[in-house]
Amino acid sequence: MIAFLVYLFTIIGIYGLMSLSLSLQYGTTGLVNLGEVGFFMVGAYVSAIMVMLGGLPIGVGLLGAIAAGAVFGVLMALPIGDLRQDYWAIVTLAAAEIARLIFLNTNLGSPYVGASYGVAGIPAPWQQHFSTAAYGYVYLGLVAVCVACAYALVRWVGRTPYGRLLKAIRESDEVALALGKDVRRARIWAMALGGGIAGLAGGLFAHFNGFIGPDYFMPLETFLVWAMVILGGSGNHLGALVGTAVIEAIYNSTRFLDISQAHASLVASLRMVLIGVLIILVILYLPRGLVPEGRRRYGGSRAAQR
Repeated sequence: MIAFLVYLFTIIGIYGLMSLSLSLQYGTTGLVNLGEVGFFMVGAYVSAIMVMLGGLPIGVGLLGAIAAGAVFGVLMALPIGDLRQDYWAIVTLAAAEIARLIFLNTNLGSPYVGASYGVAGIPAPWQQHFSTAAYGYVYLGLVAVCVACAYALVRWVGRTPYGRLLKAIRESDEVALALGKDVRRARIWAMALGGGIAGLAGGLFAHFNGFIGPDYFMPLETFLVWAMVILGGSGNHLGALVGTAVIEAIYNSTRFLDISQAHASLVASLRMVLIGVLIILVILYLPRGLVPEGRRRYGGSRAAQR
């Protein structure tokens, strides 16, 4: 049970980074990004390639994952920076699938590395210095530090003039344009920043799991991240982390059920049905999520204003 909890909290942290990424892009900026898993995938592959094929330290690989996710976000946003939200949904979904198909059909170094074979034997940081039981806590600590830094970053961004511009864009492009703001540039930077956070999540996942393949990065992963953000509270970064914890707890709890192999696929399907029903109930009865976004007041208290 303890080993499972360490694994669960590690996965919650990794997916929490993805939730923070989408919370910034959609919750703060209003960008309908249906290609969130693309950042995750690019970060995972770039970090694995830099470490395994390039012989670089794992820390450099993680930095490469952040940079790759940010660049992918810029490339995704450049052609659609001035378009409506429905176009964002279509293009981001297509971009993530294009990237997945590229990795699916590309060998990395040899015919049996990359492509549909995936990448195996990805090393984990400092693993040789700890026992198997102790290393789980070490990696959990690393993930927790990354989540804390990412959370502090998105919170800080939200309090800056740039963060207020992103919220203005979320409400209406016309408001920001009327104030002379560059909406296109702000959107591109939001995609880059969120992409870097999700890219870091992909790098951490690759070194935690030790194996990655194209089947790990299906559109279903994007659906799960959206469920986490909607459940927790769109626009509230803390709510995104709460939603991640709830969804991942549901998603991983079925391993404790005593089921036969014949019923395993049915239980897996019912697990997704349960998540879908939960999202519907939240939309109906808690439309702002479990942890609603707080409204910031300007100008001090009412007593001070008097």
